[in-house]
Amino acid sequence: MWLNQLFGVSPFGTLAHGKSDAKATQPIHFDRQIVYPKPDGKLTFDRASSVYLSGTNHEEDQPVHLRLADPEIPIKYNLPVYGEPARLYCPAGVYEVVYADEDKKTDPRFVINAQNCVHCKTCDIKDPAQNITWVPPEGGGGPNYQDM
Repeated sequence: MWLNQLFGVSPFGTLAHGKSDAKATQPIHFDRQIVYPKPDGKLTFDRASSVYLSGTNHEEDQPVHLRLADPEIPIKYNLPVYGEPARLYCPAGVYEVVYADEDKKTDPRFVINAQNCVHCKTCDIKDPAQNITWVPPEGGGGPNYQDM
């Protein structure tokens, strides 16, 4: 890191790719559907179990720390263009698109389950519309990794 600061380059290489992660998100027609096998509970685990192991705790009455600049963008822009990527890139499954009729995919709603947030800030970095802002929660809530 200090070599990059001093000389602007590092002999170890860099991860720079010329644009932000948000701008690198491709529209849904470029996306390949990834089918993951069911978690086996030994080597792979489901999201709910992983969030539980993180020891995440948010006070029940605290304000939501994941803020949308425009609440209509996830459904009106991100869903048709990108397939609402927040539901895919969030490792804790904080973001969901819920339909009134799941079979017909009618009347979609964007739901934020902030109580599951593990404070990775991926949503703040990766959202293609830069609509989600992560702010520190009140009271120091969040993950509590016991063995780290």
